Amino acid sequence: MTENPFKPAAKEAVKARIALHGPAGSGKTFTALTLATNLADKVAAIDTERGRMKEHQRRFKFDHFAPERFDPRDLTKLLAQAGAAGYGAIVIDSFSHYWMGTGGALEFVDAHDTAKGGKFSAGWKEYRPIENAMLDAVLSYPGHVIVTMRVKTAYVVETVNGKAKPTKVGLKPEQREGVEYEFSIVGELDRDHVMTVTKSTCEDLQDAQITKPGVETAAVIAEWCSDGTPSPDALEYRDQALRQEMTYNDLRALHQEVKERRMLGAAIIDEHGDDTTLGAMIVRLGHERRPVAVAS
Repeated sequence: MTENPFKPAAKEAVKARIALHGPAGSGKTFTALTLATNLADKVAAIDTERGRMKEHQRRFKFDHFAPERFDPRDLTKLLAQAGAAGYGAIVIDSFSHYWMGTGGALEFVDAHDTAKGGKFSAGWKEYRPIENAMLDAVLSYPGHVIVTMRVKTAYVVETVNGKAKPTKVGLKPEQREGVEYEFSIVGELDRDHVMTVTKSTCEDLQDAQITKPGVETAAVIAEWCSDGTPSPDALEYRDQALRQEMTYNDLRALHQEVKERRMLGAAIIDEHGDDTTLGAMIVRLGHERRPVAVAS
């Protein structure tokens, strides 16, 4: 008889996965840093906006890196390095550059379509595994992750006190269609710095409208994240796999557990200092510790 795969549901403690999007001037960077520095003591920031995040240095304490190219594979490596360095939260400002920036998805696809003689979809076929690896790294990072996204903007005319007033509004985020579904909390910011929560698995934030989200909002998120049974993160699984007493069968069981928790693609630094995935490292260690058959 086949074993029943279903088990009683129980909430686990989690790390926040937050996406913020809005037009220029809506406060995406400020809000991301506000939340991050209230969720963790040690914060890293990946700044794709030509170093502008450093303008907030007087208000917030964080470590900063500004890449010049936005190849998603480089983001995966940065997340592995940040996790190994113990950053409790990481801000990616903005995630949009890994879609439409130099070396990003659209440029990658265009280059590969051209190399294949202009064949439509050839580039997307090669890009999807890279994109999936990047998203795996984002979603399995061993700390809180906050990304910002630019939006395509337009102007609408509103009537204020009897006078027509043009107002800039955000449309859709500049990233892959539907990327918001990957995050547990999604906030849309407007020019008045009001965040409308359009998606949240944290019930206390569902459909909320918050002016200048700050310490109180971070506290709500922190309480929701900590509620539940503690579970290992990617770094704890890495350390477990590297224990000398782990046998081949132990590693097989660990691989299955990590697979069930959808963390095989977690970006880590292995014992040799190389960036890899948690799943790949466990498989390699399993091969190294596999019993050698003795010829009869």
